[in-house]
Amino acid sequence: MNNNDHVSQNIENEINSNDVMLFMKGTPVFPMCGFSARVVEILNKVGVKFGSLNVLESDEMREGIKIYSNWPTIPQLYVKKEFIGGCDIITEMFESGELLELFNTNGIDVNPS
Repeated sequence: MNNNDHVSQNIENEINSNDVMLFMKGTPVFPMCGFSARVVEILNKVGVKFGSLNVLESDEMREGIKIYSNWPTIPQLYVKKEFIGGCDIITEMFESGELLELFNTNGIDVNPS
């Protein structure tokens, strides 16, 4: 197994074990970029539990997630193993109510603040 396969496997494991999974720069408590901070803020406002992975801890993971999703930027949000998007898309979906609807449709508990 080469390193790319290993990284892809790690990504899949994270996505499979969390209904809502955020690949971000930093952590939910200490986001390391404004876009990651914005998505964490939105997820907290919606009141959804989510897993997160700090891509800054590993160059392989930072590059690997971009290859995995075929999406050039971080953060990246997955819901029930499906890639949803980055900061702009999540912000638009939140503002339109689509994000809450997505969680409800997928049977994911939310507790809006």
